[in-house]
Amino acid sequence: MASFNKVILLGNLTRDPEVRYTPNGIAVASFAIEVNRKYKQGDETKEEVSYLDIGVCGKQAEACGHDINKDD
Repeated sequence: MASFNKVILLGNLTRDPEVRYTPNGIAVASFAIEVNRKYKQGDETKEEVSYLDIGVCGKQAEACGHDINKDD
């Protein structure tokens, strides 16, 4: 039986995506996001910050490298 996994990551982009191409011409993008989590421990509210390195390839990598503020 086949299975499907889906992950949605929401966070702040810590740096612009860096797009590179393999010798075969496949786009590979890398970037990092910051994810904040607030929780209560007793009467005190605490905040935890995690940094996640992300890598994507193919059309998704090209989309990550596209400047959305640029007038095309």
